[in-house]
Amino acid sequence: MIGIVGILFVFIMVFGGYALAGGKLGMILKALPFEMIMIGGAAVGAFVISNDMNGIKHTLKDMGKVFKGTKWKTDDYRDLLCLLFELIRLARSNPVGLETHIEEPESSDIFAKYPKILADKEAVALIADTMRSASMNYDDPHQVEEVLEKRIEANFHHSMHGTHALQTVADGLPALGIVAAVLGVIKTMGSIDQPPEVLGKMIGGALVGTFLGVFLAYGLVGPFAGRVKTVVEEDAHFYQLIREVLVANLYQHAPNICIEVGRQNTPGPVRPSFGDLEEALKSVKQDAA
Repeated sequence: MIGIVGILFVFIMVFGGYALAGGKLGMILKALPFEMIMIGGAAVGAFVISNDMNGIKHTLKDMGKVFKGTKWKTDDYRDLLCLLFELIRLARSNPVGLETHIEEPESSDIFAKYPKILADKEAVALIADTMRSASMNYDDPHQVEEVLEKRIEANFHHSMHGTHALQTVADGLPALGIVAAVLGVIKTMGSIDQPPEVLGKMIGGALVGTFLGVFLAYGLVGPFAGRVKTVVEEDAHFYQLIREVLVANLYQHAPNICIEVGRQNTPGPVRPSFGDLEEALKSVKQDAA
């Protein structure tokens, strides 16, 4: 919702200010479709050239994050900590029983309690692979932490593709606006014998190209890229939390301590309170009893 408000605010302030200053919107509206075809079409074409089909789909999907915001909320971080708590307790008390949960998470009654986490294949794979490695005596915390760090970094780099693609388009839009403006000037020069009032309108229409390129770059596409980057960075904390808790588990800390390490490393805006998490863990213990 806030994204829509921001877009409306940009349009109202720019075009409203222009109109209040005595500018004629009719000239812009008349030239806008043709300039948009040149600038927007060239930008889309350049975007398609520089990305494969997966990259295009990834970027288009990422644009929805501008309006949806982060995927993981406070309740999701609390659920993740509860899930990890259950798995760690089971790994300590019944390592053999843990295997069915990490080998077939889709059939696990523990994972089934947290459908949103279960639906995220990377989060589930990160948990299952790490706990499987620990069960195979691959339990050097430093080695596991390094492996997890590299894996999370690789996934984060992939997740940033959309923001990089959008920023590339934003960087090119002002230049494409100049291209459209130059074409407008060329058209005007072909009608140099026309009266000044006609030439003035043609030159004004040509300058709409420059305006549109800069406006789209800094008023829309650039902010889209920035917002997507912020959302991706915030969602990445969810996977980093998995790393922190599972590495703490390899140091053989008590399950409650492992979970508290994770809670303390959760970003403030989405960090569950100690009391809230404690109540959730009590429910988990009661269900397991």
